[in-house]
Amino acid sequence: MKDLGDYRKSYDKSELLETNIPEDPINLFNQWFHETEDFGGVDEVNAMTISTIGLDGFPKSRVVLLKKFNEEGFVFYTNYDSEKGKAIANNPNVCLSFFWPSIERQVIIKGIAEKTSDITSNNYFDSRPNGSKLGAIASEQSSVIASRAVLEDKLYELEQFFEGKEIPRPSNWGGYLIRPQEVEFWQGRPNRLHDRIRYQLQEDFNWKMERLSS
Repeated sequence: MKDLGDYRKSYDKSELLETNIPEDPINLFNQWFHETEDFGGVDEVNAMTISTIGLDGFPKSRVVLLKKFNEEGFVFYTNYDSEKGKAIANNPNVCLSFFWPSIERQVIIKGIAEKTSDITSNNYFDSRPNGSKLGAIASEQSSVIASRAVLEDKLYELEQFFEGKEIPRPSNWGGYLIRPQEVEFWQGRPNRLHDRIRYQLQEDFNWKMERLSS
């Protein structure tokens, strides 16, 4: 067994103080997102981990791509019949997390998932390359298959069928909007005394901001 006890890093690139952050967590997320983009060192700034509670009662986390965010929440797209889609249908309470190591920051979001409108899903699907569109149709996501050839053969059949034709969005593929209920910002600091600021949505739809101990 490899001992990782000596893996240590000092965090000293920034700070997170109540005196210089907005009252709304979406504004702070927007600021951090673009600062991370500008700083560099992250291949996909919009990569996020989504955690769901599966039908078997176990939590499961996987990385998906954030495609839009605004005051309503955070949007990603997937197959509704996938494992994550079935988990969300059963329990829409989810957790998103972003880890941006180059700038020593994390964001953790607890929220409630709901399907986006057909118009929103159609518009995004239409913007995708044809290969991605056909891949969404070819893959019965999360289902057991005999080999990769099953996917490749299905994709080939679809390429022949849709050659020169418009590719419609399958009804079991679309977006989820995660409406945030709690957003925590984590900034690495020296001596493990990290900065943690938590925003919690109140009944009047205002945000309560609190500092958490590291």
